[in-house]
Amino acid sequence: MKSKPLKVSEVNQYIKRVFAGDWLLSNMRVEGEISNFKHHYSGHMYFSLKDDRGKIKCVMFKNDNKYIDFDIKDGIKVVCTGYISIYEKEGDYQLYVKDIEENGIGNLFVAFEELKRKLEKEGLFDESSKKKLPFFPKKIGIVTSSTGAAIKDIITVIKRRFPVANIIIYPVLVQGEQAPEEICKGLKFLDEREDIDVIITGRGGGSIEELFAFNDEAVARTIFAMNTPVVSAVGHETDFTIADFVADLRAPTPSAAAEIVTPELDKLMEDLNNKCSKLCSNINYLLSNNSVKLSYIKRSLDFNNPVYQLREKVQELDNLFKRLNIIMEKRIEFSKGKLTNLFNNLNFLNPITSLNRGYSIILDKNENMITTIEGISKNDELKLLLKDGIINVKVINISKGEHYYDK
Repeated sequence: MKSKPLKVSEVNQYIKRVFAGDWLLSNMRVEGEISNFKHHYSGHMYFSLKDDRGKIKCVMFKNDNKYIDFDIKDGIKVVCTGYISIYEKEGDYQLYVKDIEENGIGNLFVAFEELKRKLEKEGLFDESSKKKLPFFPKKIGIVTSSTGAAIKDIITVIKRRFPVANIIIYPVLVQGEQAPEEICKGLKFLDEREDIDVIITGRGGGSIEELFAFNDEAVARTIFAMNTPVVSAVGHETDFTIADFVADLRAPTPSAAAEIVTPELDKLMEDLNNKCSKLCSNINYLLSNNSVKLSYIKRSLDFNNPVYQLREKVQELDNLFKRLNIIMEKRIEFSKGKLTNLFNNLNFLNPITSLNRGYSIILDKNENMITTIEGISKNDELKLLLKDGIINVKVINISKGEHYYDK
């Protein structure tokens, strides 16, 4: 007869009671190296303890970790005191840490620091060796696992931001003993192609041992020798690898790497339209401004044009001719008046005019006009000239100094 099956939750509860009833598991001290450490925003700490043969998950709640007096991070060796229990929801057993003591630095972390110092001394991290990323990558090479979340994130971001770019994927292992060799082959293969503009290599986050392939010296030297710019996208923002330091640019995540190597096409189009509008506005302004300047220049040319000058001189000549006519007419009128005055004066002085007024002129025998009694003698024969004729007279008497007036 078959027994009644247990529910999954019932199995997990049973195992949890077994763990709680074991005297060793309920209070134990465990020595190991910190790996994959995360300090949650809630204050709880999540990490793993590992040695060269195994690993165990650990959690240390906020109330237990608030008095820790040293910096917990990946690679350090510690001794944790706590109890083993099961997380019923996931069915995972883990060490619930109540106290933690520092116990030195892990071997992987020591190896990481030694390699970092060595390569830095050789100049593999120098900024002067970094290559500039292309602004418009036509083809992007990717060296990573074909099944991980990293490749999906990279492709999604590239297609969203810059869908005109082509993507070449070289699938490799990203952890394990064979991973460094495969990564080097993938990098070299893409670098030898002449159509690849930039290469992204990386993986999702993990513990220091899971990121081992990107702390490999051969991978670092391969990246440094590349002719194509390389962006390292290993882990999360707090995870650093040797590849990050050697690469031309380090991205905190694979998604961030895709954003770094690609411009945003929509924004480029918007910027292009704005610049085009600004260019058209500037051109219209220049055309308008230069049109005004050209108008001024044309006026200046017209003013200095010999034909225009001749026209101006013709008009000036017409004006001068009019002025000359006016002056001549005034001068003629003035001369006429003057001539009239002279004529009147001459006419007034004309002896004939005097004769017309009743006067007469006395002429001697030689027909010379006599204006005085000097030179006239008694019995001289004279001529008396009147307006209507001549009378011959004879001097009877001469009275000097006497005048006769008919009253």
